[in-house]
Amino acid sequence: MSDLAEARRAVIEAELVESTAERYLAAHLAAQRVAAAVLAAHAGARVRLRSGPVDPWTLLAQVAPDCGEWAAYFSATQAKRQAVAAGVRAIVSEREADDLVRDAANFHAAAVRHLRARRARVAASGAGGA
Repeated sequence: MSDLAEARRAVIEAELVESTAERYLAAHLAAQRVAAAVLAAHAGARVRLRSGPVDPWTLLAQVAPDCGEWAAYFSATQAKRQAVAAGVRAIVSEREADDLVRDAANFHAAAVRHLRARRARVAASGAGGA
């Protein structure tokens, strides 16, 4: 779970950023790290991919359907994140940045629960087949 621990550190770092725009960007990056940790845990999962690039949020919803609402939410914030990263800082309010940090923390907690449940299912299926 070191990937999730790293993602948790990213959430904590986002909480400490003073600039509203930078806090928003840091929160989104933390959420991306959480998604990456879940995707890494599902490495080798069979998914149907269309030709062309695959959005990681779409992939997350496919391999971890219980994280689908989080994937949709963070996918919907992607355009604003790109605008802020491009320098359009005034489009993010302090409330939005704080909300995104809180949501990244809640997504992390959901990912921890998801991966614990997944490990339990894998352990149970392994024990049942022995």
